[in-house]
This record gives sequence, structure tokens and C-alpha cells, in this order.
Amino acid sequence: MYQTPSLLEKWIQENNELVNKCKQQEAGGGAVSRDHSQSSLRWCSSEFHKLLRKIQGIPPHVDHSQLELAVVYNTCACFTAQSQFSEAELLLKEATERVLQMTGNNADASDPLVLWRAGLKSAGNTALHPHVLYLLCLQWALWLAKCQLENIWELQEQMSSLCEIVCDGVGDGSPSEAKGRLSKSPLLVMELKRLTELLQICTSIAQGAEKLNEGRSSEALSDLQAASALPATRALVAYTHLLSGSCLAHMNRPQMALQCYKKALETDSRCVCALYRSMLIYRQLGNTQAEIQALRLLHSTLMLPPALEPVLGGIHPLSPSLLLSSLSLSSLLSVPSALSVLYSLALKCVLSGRVTEGVEHYLDLLAALHSEDQHAVDAEVSVLPRMPELYLEAGTALLITRRPADCMALCNEVISTTLELVPEKVVLEEPEEGIGGDARGLSVEGEDKVAMLLWAAAAYLLQGHCHAHLKDWKQAVTHYTRCINLLVKVHLKNRDFQPQIPAADVNVKHGKDLCALQRMKGLSLAWRGISFTQMDQLREALRDLQLSLQAFPDYTGAGLWCGEVLWRLGRKHEAAACWEKTWSLTTQTSVEKLPLYLQDPQSGPLLDSVELRLRIQELGLT
Repeated sequence: MYQTPSLLEKWIQENNELVNKCKQQEAGGGAVSRDHSQSSLRWCSSEFHKLLRKIQGIPPHVDHSQLELAVVYNTCACFTAQSQFSEAELLLKEATERVLQMTGNNADASDPLVLWRAGLKSAGNTALHPHVLYLLCLQWALWLAKCQLENIWELQEQMSSLCEIVCDGVGDGSPSEAKGRLSKSPLLVMELKRLTELLQICTSIAQGAEKLNEGRSSEALSDLQAASALPATRALVAYTHLLSGSCLAHMNRPQMALQCYKKALETDSRCVCALYRSMLIYRQLGNTQAEIQALRLLHSTLMLPPALEPVLGGIHPLSPSLLLSSLSLSSLLSVPSALSVLYSLALKCVLSGRVTEGVEHYLDLLAALHSEDQHAVDAEVSVLPRMPELYLEAGTALLITRRPADCMALCNEVISTTLELVPEKVVLEEPEEGIGGDARGLSVEGEDKVAMLLWAAAAYLLQGHCHAHLKDWKQAVTHYTRCINLLVKVHLKNRDFQPQIPAADVNVKHGKDLCALQRMKGLSLAWRGISFTQMDQLREALRDLQLSLQAFPDYTGAGLWCGEVLWRLGRKHEAAACWEKTWSLTTQTSVEKLPLYLQDPQSGPLLDSVELRLRIQELGLT
């Protein structure tokens, strides 16, 4: 039955009052919290839904279709903003079916694409057509939020028609259009033109990310460069430059990629992903200073309060973060945590010779890890090295900057937390066929116990280096011996030759543990030998240096000092042969592949190769 105009106007007035109340709630909240925003949205969606059920309580009729579809739009917009996608899609489906009833048509409701095509066709050139397109706008947003880009592509022609109609300003539902006739024209909670612009650029970004992930970098680059000219917020335009840079990086054009990342940062200075991707390019190019600068900027930017997403109009517009949630895009936009970046910055500074700066970053990192905001810290700790490793690395950096007392204090912390957990015996087994070299044992507990042994031994090794730096040779020998005593608890089990090994507390597959063990054994024996040399205990020194070379044949420091001891013992020809062999070594382990605390110490007694060559010449051997 046809409704009287008074009832229709009453519903229009109720809709418009709801829109205005929702806007007032949001405007009154200012920079509201997420909880406040969600509470406002729940109230709005509930009230709009009640009004919609009243309107839909009568048979569908063209005369009040504009009102009904406007209320559907407002309700669905609130549902979508709360990520209630199923509720929003159900309302859109019901609304499309009612449009078909109004026009005397029907369609297969099980296929949303078929239903939408039928709804748009039935509306045709009638007054319903623009309003059905507005609902399609929300369906577009839902498909984008749910990463169903193939559906958007299937209705590309209709989406283009939607954009043209909205850009022409036909019935956009804005307050300015409705001014002076609020009692006759239903208002919308979201400005259609700006929403459509948002959907256009977000779709271009999402599709670009998918094409890039599929290896279609050239095609993605073309689309993203075109999208960069679309009207949008600075943050979204920055995303188009960022993804263009990623396309160029995949195409092995690092310098052009850097230019795109620069554009992204010029557009939005808080585009942290552009900083991160720039840092990776600098690392790839071997530009260490630029890499450090990018890490520093990235860390400082990550420490800023999160930026609020700009309001695009309406009570709570669909945010870009809601629409850009695909796994492909999330991977491309991901950045490490602030603590992880700080760690990378500290380590890179030390490895590149900027040790004083690196020490400060390590100390800042340790302070952050011990801060009161433990909940926030716990979320980031999983991506960092374990605490004993951080202490050991920081201690190494402190020793390089001639702060042995601070280094020893950190090592004491490591020893106090690990020594009691060290097993009595450990057997490292060769990994089985098909298992990688880093394969570990059968239990996390066993793996942890081996780690505890290596950390405690490394702490004693560093303390030995500290005493060597202070020329306290007796204490240096003591601490190197403690390191060695822990390392001899580890036995290597070879499948081809298996000697009788005592029953072990822990059995693990060896890999990087074996490398660390052998290097640490070589360093501790060599430096105990060097310390004995300084105390004129030459036979003990020779024994340790020769054992060091057995464990770590490529260690040039041990080879040179072994020759020195042989020379002092009067075995000069053997010394010369030892030096020549050491200088002929070409295999050197990259320092960046080693734990910082297992690198050769930067202090202590040194031998001058020029002076050693002069000695050989005096023997008449060259």
C-alpha cells in the first residue's frame, strides 16, 4: 500500500537527524580513542538498522526507494567501518533483491556478481540507478577489504560508471546539496566523491602489490605510476611511489628504486617503509654510511607517536588501513620493530668502525629492554638475539672502546645467569643426510643448555681479553682457562669414527654451534698462550698456541705468535717456516658472519709483520 507523505518525511527526518547526531558525536570527541570511535559506530549502526527495519516492514516501492537505499548505505557504512563485513554484505544483498522486486525482475541471489549485474541492469536509466551505484560503492569497499580483487575486476565497467557519476556530482548526498530541503532529501554519513577517490587509489595499490607478488613487476609499475596522479592523501600517494620502488628493485634497478623511495619520503616524511627499503638498497650496494644513516632515521621515525589517519569526511570514513589488508601488501609494507632497528644500528656501527656510536646504541637497547614498559618490550624481544648474546656483544663493543671494567660487569651478568644451567657433558653429532647444517637437537631444553655453555664460555673469554688489555696476565690466564674448561665439556661425535664418549647430558646436531665452539677454542687457547708468553712461560705458551692452530687453523694471530715463541726458544728456522705458512693463508672468515664477541680482540700485544720479515732475511732464507 502507498505510504502517506507524512510518514515518508518522518523517516527522512529521522535518518537526517541520525546522520547529524553521528557527526556531532565524532566532532565532539576530537582526537578520540579507538574504543570511543567503535562505541560511536556501534550506536550509529544500531540506530540506522532499527530505522531500516521499519522502512522495510512495508512492501518495496519506487516512491520511497531513495530513502531506503540511503539508510541501507548508512547502515552498511557503519558496519563496514567496524569490520562487520558479513552483516554489511547481507544488507546489500537484501537491498539489491528489493530493487529487483521494485522493477519486477529477479536473479540468482547465490552469486553476488550475477545479482549485482541484474540489479544494475534493472535499475537502468531509472531514478534508482545512481542509488544502486552508491551501494555498489560499498560492495567495492567490502571486496577490497576482503582482498577479493577478482570481483572488482569483473565489475570494472560498472565501477568506472560509478566513478563518472560521482565525479559529476549527481546526487552525492553531501550536506551542501541537501541544504534547504533536509526534510525531503536523505543525507548520507559518508561523502561519496571522496570515498570513491579513496577506493580508486587503494584498489590500484592493492592490485599493484598482487602483480608485484606474482612477478609482474613491469605491469605493476605502469599501474602504480598512473595511480600516483590520483587525488588522495599524501600517505596513499607515498605508497604508490614506495611500491614503484619495490617494482624497480625487483627489476634490478636499485638507483631508480632509491629515487622512488625518495619521492615517497618527500610526499610523506613518515613513510617508514620507504626508509627501510632504502636501507636495504644501500646494504645491497655496500654503502655502509648511507645504510647507517637510513637506520638512524628509521629508528627515530619509529619512535614517534603513531600518526592519526586523516578524516576524509563523514562520521567515520573507511580508513585506508581497513581497505589495504592483503597479505601481499602487508609483506611489502612491513618494517622491523624499533628495538630490532636499534640493534641493527648498534651492530652495524661497531662492525664499520663507529664503535663509540655503536656502544651508545647498545646501551640504549639494553635500557629499553629493562624499561618499565615491559609489555611493549616483550612483543619485540622475539625478533632480537637472546639477552646473553646482547650482553656479550655490548661488552665486546665496550672493550673495543677501552672500557674493560664495564665489559667485565656485563660478562658477570651473563655468567651469573648461565653457569648453573651448563650441562656436564655435551655431544655434538653430525647432521643426517638431507638435514641442513644448522639442524639442532630433539628438544628446546637441550638446545638452550648448549647455548648456555657457549655463552658462559664466551663471557670468560671476554673477561680474559679485558685482563689482557690491562696487562694483568695472571688473571687473563685464569679466565681463558675457565673458558677452556667449559669448552672441553663438548665432544664431537663423527659417524665415520666414533670413539667411546662418556654418556652426555645433551646430544645435539652440530652446525653453527660447532663453528662457534672451534673458533672460541682457538681464541681462548691462543690468547692464553700469548698471556703465557708475556709471563715468559714459553713452553706452556707454545703448547697452547699449537693446540689453538689445531682447533682454528686459519687464525693468523695464533700462527704469528707461535712463530714468535719458537724464535724465542731458539728454533728460528721453525719460526720462519711458521710465519711463512701463516702469511700464505688466504681463507678468511667474513667478520659480519661471526658473532661480534668471537672476533679477534682489538687490543693486546701485537706483532709487526715487517719486523718479522726482517728477522727472516737476517737468517738468509729470503
